[in-house]
Amino acid sequence: MKKKVVALTLSLVMAASMAACGGSSNSSSKADSGSSDSASASTVEDGDLDYEYGADTTFHSDEPVTYSMMFSDHENYPMQENWRLWSAISEKSNVSFDLTSVARTDYGDKVTATVNSGSAPYIIPKIYDSTPYEDSGQVVAISDWVQYMPNYTKQVEEWGMEDDLKTIYAADGKYYRLPGMWEDAAGGYSLIIRKDIFEAAGVDLSKEATWTWDDFHEALKKVQAYTGKDNIWSDQFQFGCSMNLAATTYGVTAGNSADGGDWGLKDGTKFDFDKNEFYFADTTDEYKNFLTLFSEMYDEKLIDPETFTQDSTQAQAKFFRGDSYVLAANYQILSDIEANNKVTDEGAELYFLTTPSGPKGNLKLSTAAGRLENGIMISQNALDELGEEEFIKMLRFIDWLWYSDEGHMLSQWGVEGETYTLDAEGNVVLNSDIYYNGFNPEATKKLNVDYGFGGGVFAYGGNTQVQLSKFTEGEKEWNERINANKENMELMPPILADEMQKEELNLIKVPLMDYVNTSALEFITGKRDLSADWDTYVKECETQGSSNYVEKVNEIFSDTKDVLGY
Repeated sequence: MKKKVVALTLSLVMAASMAACGGSSNSSSKADSGSSDSASASTVEDGDLDYEYGADTTFHSDEPVTYSMMFSDHENYPMQENWRLWSAISEKSNVSFDLTSVARTDYGDKVTATVNSGSAPYIIPKIYDSTPYEDSGQVVAISDWVQYMPNYTKQVEEWGMEDDLKTIYAADGKYYRLPGMWEDAAGGYSLIIRKDIFEAAGVDLSKEATWTWDDFHEALKKVQAYTGKDNIWSDQFQFGCSMNLAATTYGVTAGNSADGGDWGLKDGTKFDFDKNEFYFADTTDEYKNFLTLFSEMYDEKLIDPETFTQDSTQAQAKFFRGDSYVLAANYQILSDIEANNKVTDEGAELYFLTTPSGPKGNLKLSTAAGRLENGIMISQNALDELGEEEFIKMLRFIDWLWYSDEGHMLSQWGVEGETYTLDAEGNVVLNSDIYYNGFNPEATKKLNVDYGFGGGVFAYGGNTQVQLSKFTEGEKEWNERINANKENMELMPPILADEMQKEELNLIKVPLMDYVNTSALEFITGKRDLSADWDTYVKECETQGSSNYVEKVNEIFSDTKDVLGY
C-alpha cells in the first residue's frame, strides 16, 4: 500500500452555476441545516467560519487543508500525481488529499482491513454497499450529518430522493454511505449484437425495443440458420450479467459469477406489493420458466458452452473476430470497442439492444435499484480527530465536490477552456485532441488517463444535463429507445436487520444461494432435467432454509415498517 500526498481542488463551473456562485458563506446557514441526535449544533457562527460554502457556491478554505482519503486505482487509467484533476480541485477549494492509493481489484479487501483495524482514512469513496461496516463503530452514521450539506440536501429535495435513500437504511433507520445520486435513471447493461448479421438473417430490428426474451430467442435461431454456426452467443461475465437482465423481467433473481460478482442473485427474495410481504422467488413457476428459456437456447446450441467458464477477454475475442454475434456489455464497453476498431470482421456493424421484456413487463432495468450510485463512507477517525467543527467543514467540501453542479462538471469534464468548452446551447464540447467514452476516437490524449477527469472515484451522479453530456449520440439514442418503451420499476423495501439478525440470515443465505446458483447452471446446461428434477430442487431449497429465511425477513420487515413508511 502506497501513500501519496497530492494537491486537489475543483476548477470549472457550468455557465448557470458561475452566475449563481457569489462565493459568500451567507448563502447557507445553520438555520437551514438543522440538528440531529448525534450531531449537535455547531457553536461557530457562519460569520466566524474560515471557509466559504453553500448551495451553488464554491467551497473555499481560507487556509490550506488536507484530508486523508482512499483511492481506488483503476488499471485502465492509473493514478498520476501530476493529473490536472488535483491542481484544479486545489485551485478552487484550497484542499488537498493525503491519498491511500489501492489497486481497484484489491480495493474492497483493503477497505475492510482498514475499517476493521480502526486505521481508515477520513474519506472512503467508491463504496457500493456499507452493510458490512455499519456495526463496526468505525464508520459515521452520515444521515445524522447531511443537514450540514446544502448541495446534497437540495438534490434530495428537488429530485425526490427520499424513497431511494430508504433502500440503504441500516437497522437503526440511518444510513452510513453518502450515495451518488442521479436526477434520472439511465444507462446500465444490455446486449451488443452484430446488426449486419442479424439483418442479413432476416431479423427485423425496427421493433426490438418491444421484444420479449422469446422474440430474442427467435432472432437467435434465424441467425443460426443463416450463418450455419452453433454457439453464436458466447458471452462474457460467465453469463452472470445476462442471467440478471432476464431474471429481473421474470420477477426472479439470478446472476453470479467469478468475473463480475453478484449481478443480481442476492438472497432470492422478491417483494409482493399487493400482499406487502417478501417471498422466495427462485422456486416459483416464473423461475422455472426463466430457466427453461436459457435451457432451450443451450439445447439448440445457440449458447456457447464455454460461456459459463471463460473470462471476459476470451469472450470478447470471439466476438471481435466474428465467431459470435452477441455480447453482454454496457455502453462504455461498446464505445471502447468501436473507438479502438476491435471488431476485425470486415463489414461488421454493431447495435446495442434495449433489454428484452418478460412476464413482469417491458421494464426499465436501470430503475430496479433506484437512482443511487456507489458512494462515500466517512470513517469515525475523521470525527474523532477533526472535532465537530472541522468535521462539518470537511463535509461541506465533500458536499461541493461530489454534489454541486460545479463539482460534477469539474470531476467529469475538467476545466472549461482547457479540456472542454460549452457551445451556444450550453452543451459540453470536449477538446478535439482528447478522447473519452466514444468522443473523439482519433484523439491522442485521454481525459481519464492523462488528466484524471471522468474517473470512477469522483465522476458519478448528477443532474440530467451532466448525465446527458457523457452520452455520445449513439448512447442518447439508446436511452431514448428505452425511455420511450420501458416502464420504471417499483423499489423493493430494504431488510433492516440488526447485527445478530444479519448473522442469522447469512447462515441461511450463503449456502442456500450457492445451491440455487449452482442448480441454475446445471438446469441450463442439461446436467439436471427441469421436468424430472424440479421438485427435488424445490424440496432441497426448503431443506436449505428458503421458507425459514423468508419468515425471518418478513418478521424484520413487520417490525420496521414504521421506519420505512409502509
